[in-house]
Amino acid sequence: QVKLVESGGGSVQTGGSRKLSCVGSGYRYTDHCMAWFRQAPGKEREGVASIDSDGRTTYVDAVEGRFTISRDNHKNTLSLEMNSVKPEDTAMYYCAAADARYIGNNNWRHLVRYTVWGQGPQVTVSS
Repeated sequence: QVKLVESGGGSVQTGGSRKLSCVGSGYRYTDHCMAWFRQAPGKEREGVASIDSDGRTTYVDAVEGRFTISRDNHKNTLSLEMNSVKPEDTAMYYCAAADARYIGNNNWRHLVRYTVWGQGPQVTVSS
């Protein structure tokens, strides 16, 4: 079955760390550009980071230097390591698989390019 299952959501204090994981089934991670999106209350879903089939990564300015996206194709697992978290990082985090191996020109941030989504667990950062 084509499915993405996430884990790692929860609460964390400002400045702390948390790691999110996304395990796929019915997919070959090597054939898809993967990404993390997030949606805060009252706001639209936005891109956080992406990683293509060659392992090249891209980050939105808001998380650059603090978050790290990685993939383990053998285990069909996508991860997002969140460090030095801030209250504004509070959101539901979604992993997603795109319909292509590569998405360039910053087009990875377009939601329409992703065909499979995770459940979007909540990450709450408290001060």
